[in-house]
Formats: sequence, C-alpha cells, structure tokens
Amino acid sequence: MLSIKEIQKSLVSGDRSAVEITQAHLALIHKLEPQLHSFITVTEEFAIAQAEKIDNQIAAGEPLSLLSGVPIGIKDNMCTQGILTTCGSKMLQNFIPPYESTVTQKLANLGAVMVGKTNLDEFAMGGSSETSAMGGTANPWDVSRVPGGSSGGSAAAVSAGECVVAVGSDTGGSIRQPASFCGIVGIKPTYGLVSRFGLVAFASSLDQVGSFGRSVEDTAILLEAIAGYDPKDSTSIKVDIPKYSELLTPDLTQSLKGKKIGVIKETFGEGLNSEVDAAVRKAIAHLESMGAEIQEISCPRFRYGLPTYYIIATSEASANLARYDGVKYGLRGESAENLLNMYCQTREQGFGAEVKRRIMIGTYVLSAGYYDAYYLKAQKVRTLIKQDFDRAFEHVDILISPTAPTTAFKSGSKAEDPLSMYLLDLMTIPANLAGLPGLSLPCGFDAQGLPIGLQMVGNVLREDTLLQVAYAYEQSSEWHKRSPSIS
Repeated sequence: MLSIKEIQKSLVSGDRSAVEITQAHLALIHKLEPQLHSFITVTEEFAIAQAEKIDNQIAAGEPLSLLSGVPIGIKDNMCTQGILTTCGSKMLQNFIPPYESTVTQKLANLGAVMVGKTNLDEFAMGGSSETSAMGGTANPWDVSRVPGGSSGGSAAAVSAGECVVAVGSDTGGSIRQPASFCGIVGIKPTYGLVSRFGLVAFASSLDQVGSFGRSVEDTAILLEAIAGYDPKDSTSIKVDIPKYSELLTPDLTQSLKGKKIGVIKETFGEGLNSEVDAAVRKAIAHLESMGAEIQEISCPRFRYGLPTYYIIATSEASANLARYDGVKYGLRGESAENLLNMYCQTREQGFGAEVKRRIMIGTYVLSAGYYDAYYLKAQKVRTLIKQDFDRAFEHVDILISPTAPTTAFKSGSKAEDPLSMYLLDLMTIPANLAGLPGLSLPCGFDAQGLPIGLQMVGNVLREDTLLQVAYAYEQSSEWHKRSPSIS
C-alpha cells in the first residue's frame, strides 16, 4: 500500500503512471467489493479520465500537487456534479446533483482521482454502516463485523487499500469511531474549518467534513487540501491553513517535549472494555515515556454529552429532512390521491427505520410545550460542556480518551437495540458539541485481532498540535504498520 508521497515519487520518477495506479486500485475494488461493499458507486470511467489528465500534465512537464493521481474515496453524502449521490437512502437512489461540493471541487482541482462514492449509514444516521438502503459495509479485519459508522464505507475502503485516502463526515463521531474499528487514522476538524457546501445536511450545527488515511501524514495532507474559507458556507471561518504535513517533525522526542496531555477521567470505568482500557493506558504511558506531561483531567459534564446530542441532532435532522417531500427532487409517492398522501407515501417509502426514528424524536422535541423542556435545555448543557473543555485547555495542550468503548461488534448484533448503538458514541460526541477537532489513531489490538483506537481532542483550530502528537505516537509504535489480511 503506497502513501501519498510514495505515489507522487513514483509519478515524478516515471516508475508508474497515474492510470496504472488507478487501475490497480480499481482492480482491488472489484476483487474486494463482493465481501466489503465499501462503495455505493464505483466511478471507473471518471477515475481513468482523471488519471489520464495527470499523465498528460506529467508529459507536458507541468508541476504536480501532492494529491495528483492519488486514488480517493468520497462519502456518498457529498454532492458530485453529474455523479450519483444517494446518502445511502432510497429517497435519493436516483439523485444526480447539478452542482459540485466545495470539498470535492478542491480535490479535483488538485488532481486527486475519485474512484468512487463510499457507503454510509442512511443520511449519516447510525454507528455501524448497517442502515444504508444499499446494504451494509463489512469490516476488512473481520467481514462478520461492522466497520463503524456513519462513514464506515470510507474507513473500510482505506483500511483495505481500495483507495489511499478518503473523505468522511462527522456529526457525533462518524469519522473517529469507524477509524478506530478499521485500524486507521481519522480526523474531524474544528467546526467551520472545512466547507460544508455540498454536504447533504443531517445536523447542521454538528456536521463537519474530515479525512481518513492509513497514516497521520496522509490524513494531514488530505485535511490541508480540503480546509479553508468558503463564501458559499455561512459557517466557514476565515483563517490561514497551516501546512500540517510539514509540521510533522522527524524528531519525535522533541515534538512531545513539554506537551501537556490530559486524560479525561470520565471516559474510563464502567462500560469500557477491559482490553480497550489496557491498550489506551499503555499508549498514555508510552507518551509519557517520550517526554509528554500527563495529568488527569475532569470534564464533569462529559457524561451529559450523549442525551444532549440526541436532542440537538434529532431536532436539526427533523428540520433538514423536511425538504424530502416528493415535490422538489428525490423519490415521489406516485399513487397518492392528494398532496398530504403524497408526502406520507414519499417518506414512508423513502426513509429507513433509523431515519424515521430520529425525525420523530426531533419533531417531538421541537413541538409546542416541549421545546423549552428539551431543546432549549440541551443547548444550555451544550454550553456547559464547552466550558468544561475550555477549563481543561487552560492546563493541557490536548485531551486523550478511548475512541470507542469496544472494538468492532458483530453485524446485526445491535440492530434491535438502537440505544446500545447510541452508547458507542459516548466518547466522541462531546467534541462535536463543543466544535473541537478530534482524531483517532490505532493504539493496539484485542485478543481477536481487532483494532483499538486512541482519541485525541485539541483546542479550537489546534489541528497542528493534534497531528504533531499523533504523529509522534504513531512513528514510535508499530500499530499503523499492520494491515487486514483481506487487502
């Protein structure tokens, strides 16, 4: 499996062409997809055409970007002009956007080769990638298990080598949790750092586009490419984007010297798998041995993140998904006798069970008499959670916790128990509520050979610090060098 810089080196030297690299990844996709189903749409002709452009640039002596010729997967909730964008839902199973998302346009401009649109939980609602109307995705480390969600297709594709890097979205952990389950690196940036224009909305105050890679460096290069101000996105922030990949120093001890790392007390204890606990504590001890200063930090409102999130996220989902009424675009209930029946038919046929569940919860929460009791109170608790983080960052540079309380679970094992699925987001949700950057990288494996993830959370716009610490840990350990046998 080649890294981004290795691909660039092979292109510049002439050892391999962009078309050859693309064809090799497409061949692997065709081989593995019957087992994994990481992709909803494989864009073979489009990818070859993009790769041919790169080869023509090389032949003409034109300069290349780091991402030129790099095979990439795009989560299927990012609009791609002229290419099917389904959100894993029957509602949009035939939807071809007339415009391009900002993120995918940036990647195209840099010469990245999109090999396909990756699978996801329907409308990004779920933690296992099983709710996709197009069928669930399997975990490359054990195809009887889930890859996590909702960006499970992107994580599985990168883990299995079907693409080099991939774009995902994270509303409550949907990048970090599948990165943990699939043994790769995933980062959710500060809210507003990456444009959401063209991202099909789930919960607008929480959604954020981020990146997956098999290494911290590849993940940093992709984040660097997609970050930046976008006037088309009202939540986009105007800041200079650092060259994240150039900040990853080879002097690992120096990069950790003086760094203060806080261990979130509330993420350990009851409910945490013992093997996950042991692996994360070992990783913390390793960071300390490299010169980092470790201290325990209490975020007392951390445990309220889960109920707060499921009030705010479902409320915003019920508002955002109201647009799917059979009138403007998407599925339409054709046999309806009147307008109201058409609305009902469209939504009954178009939405899956989990999406319906969240819409109903959100509609209830926002209804007269309950808005103050639930939604308004949840927004107040959200502020308190953010204040806990603010106080913590007065003392430390980054915070650490397990990414998920368990390793990947068996497909179908939580299908009838949505609440147990929601509990898996316990560690990741607070960062979304506070708008903070969060990253997951491998820190071990359990007895069954399943990856365990270490979560790092940084202060606002401190992706640089987050990536530096993650890189120092990664390069001084061996976990990132393992690959699933399926690849």
